[in-house]
Amino acid sequence: MTGRPAPRDLRPGLWFPLGATIGDGGTNFAVASGTADGMLLCLFDEQGAETRIPLPDRDGAVWHGFVPGVGAGQAYGYRATGPYEPARGARSNPAKLLLDPYARAITGEVRFGPEVLDYVPGDPDRPSALDSAAHVPRSLVVDPAYEWSTEPAPPRRYADTVVYEVHVKGFTATHPDIPAELRGTYAGLGHEAAIAHLLDLGVTAVELLPVHQSVPEAFLPDRGLTNYWGYNTIGYFAPHAGYSAAVRAGRPGGQVAEFKGMVDALHAAGLEVLLDVVFNHTAEGDHTGPTLCHRGLDNLAYYRQDPDDPRRYVDTTGCGNSIDAADPLALQLIMDSLRYWLTEMRVDGFRFDLAPTLARQSGSVDRVSAFLDLVSQDPVVSRRKLIAEPWDVGQADSYAVGTFPMLWREWNGKYRDTMRDFWRSHGGLLGEFATRLTGSSDLYGDAGQRPTASVNLITAHDGFTLADLVSYDTKHNEANGEANRDGTDDNRSWNCGVEGPTADPGIRDLRARQSRAMLTTLLLSFGIPMIVGGDEFGRTQQGNNNAYCQDNRTTWFDWSATDPKLLEFTRRLISLRRSHPVFRRRRFLVAEDAAELLWFTPAGTPMTEIEWRDPEARSVALYLDGADAPDLADDGSPLVDDDFLMLVNAWWEPLDFTIPPSRPGQIWHPEIDTFDPAATELAGKVSAGDVVAVGPRSVRLLRASATHR
Repeated sequence: MTGRPAPRDLRPGLWFPLGATIGDGGTNFAVASGTADGMLLCLFDEQGAETRIPLPDRDGAVWHGFVPGVGAGQAYGYRATGPYEPARGARSNPAKLLLDPYARAITGEVRFGPEVLDYVPGDPDRPSALDSAAHVPRSLVVDPAYEWSTEPAPPRRYADTVVYEVHVKGFTATHPDIPAELRGTYAGLGHEAAIAHLLDLGVTAVELLPVHQSVPEAFLPDRGLTNYWGYNTIGYFAPHAGYSAAVRAGRPGGQVAEFKGMVDALHAAGLEVLLDVVFNHTAEGDHTGPTLCHRGLDNLAYYRQDPDDPRRYVDTTGCGNSIDAADPLALQLIMDSLRYWLTEMRVDGFRFDLAPTLARQSGSVDRVSAFLDLVSQDPVVSRRKLIAEPWDVGQADSYAVGTFPMLWREWNGKYRDTMRDFWRSHGGLLGEFATRLTGSSDLYGDAGQRPTASVNLITAHDGFTLADLVSYDTKHNEANGEANRDGTDDNRSWNCGVEGPTADPGIRDLRARQSRAMLTTLLLSFGIPMIVGGDEFGRTQQGNNNAYCQDNRTTWFDWSATDPKLLEFTRRLISLRRSHPVFRRRRFLVAEDAAELLWFTPAGTPMTEIEWRDPEARSVALYLDGADAPDLADDGSPLVDDDFLMLVNAWWEPLDFTIPPSRPGQIWHPEIDTFDPAATELAGKVSAGDVVAVGPRSVRLLRASATHR
């Protein structure tokens, strides 16, 4: 299509802000490209007819123009003219319609085929003349107006945070108490029935799997699959349209207000909203992938080129490309997006997928990289919750746990691995178990950080659910269409004797005990606990540990198959953590503070260095002194907590523990027994010198009231 003539009263407009901004009588369009020698704004009417408007002015790398009469709901895109020289990384091709990187909403899907490639298949140095407009999404002009019912609240303390990682669609897709038209949507997650579950459970923050507009990898539709997780972003300002009830109902652009409504409802319930963001790569893939946005606008700015062959990308993500966060244009996009979601969409923080890629200044992870430096100085971003996934792929420094600066919290992969191995009774881990349980001081203490630098997790979206962790020795990803080759083989799981579902009551009981032991460890560890949505009631993915492409009942919550006993047990643990600051320590207990945390053998004697190093040791007792766990009540008055004694037995046989001496005359009351939760109702009080039996692979928690000191 050649396009229709441009309006005669088109004005140069403003170079800032980037994106489409509604103004007096029209809309200002501004888009950045340092390699283009011309920029065409393409407007589409409801029938798909295209009007091409050369943007009349340029300031630096920003092309801009004000178009009278254009308002909310207008579909648009860009075509960039300029050099097409892949050998030096330049890939301008006006035959390709491009999304606005700053689009607040996106409509339409990608139809994969040669039309979306900027090169001729078989001849990558030759630009394709096939027009892509009929095969790619459009950007939408959006009116940002929204009447909030809540005011922004100060961030909840990290020490008081319990994170619930969840997928917007999967959480509500089959919920019986959510109206059918809202299931699987932002409105569904903001519905009172969804919020009731979160409040009843006791979590304080939802961490949403990616909600930025994403597209599937090109090979998935041919298999009847899609990128369900959403880690394939194409629009860093646009809520994913597929999770919008408004879009389903025929209101393109309605996803923006709907997302705000969800945040508003969650905030009204006292819940924080964290976004899992994917700034490490985009959906355009490697050099053979589709040209949808960034590649066609300024390939050299947005992506890290292979210095030996600029046709190709440096790939530290395993997804074909890596965003160049050291480039000013790409860095501005990232920071502008973060501020937008914090200020305009009012989320409370972020979890950064494959965060080391963002900190790579000249190839290696750099603590003073431009990205980390800007985040630390930004008056908006630096004051919200920031969580790093501290690893990427393919480099010597890809596993960067414990290296992010003071502002940051980290997913603690060492915690995950240790706890999984410990509870499947691997030996030689007692010292490691104790370190992880008490906040991972080896990773964070020397840097002056708090135990809350560690986001403790045993499961995540990527890998087995908790139910599958105790039911499968190996992955079962056949439904993904890759002959079970995808997904990690390092599961550190144990099926308890039978692979997959079983009717054997003994194995089912063992799996339940293993689940309770791991949940207890997680929720009573120092740091920030993260629960994967559904683990609280036994959600399974039938052994699929890489269900990224399963938008179906494999990943959707089955609310008809919940384990009420496990759900109640998890509620109880979260309530216990919330009620007792001794489990929410905000400092490491070392040197003169070490007496507040004492370790004993099952015989009731203090642990020695030899006993810590015993490769056969799998059991230990932990004494927590609540008198020195200062915290404040709601009225600001100081709280004095109870004392706790945690008896941990990772042996496969029961073990007797002798209660160690503590305060004179101290009486211990049963609180938690993961071997048999009902046993605490019948168990008696004990004191120093008494013997307590602890079941195999289980934890017993005893409490001594502060009022009886």
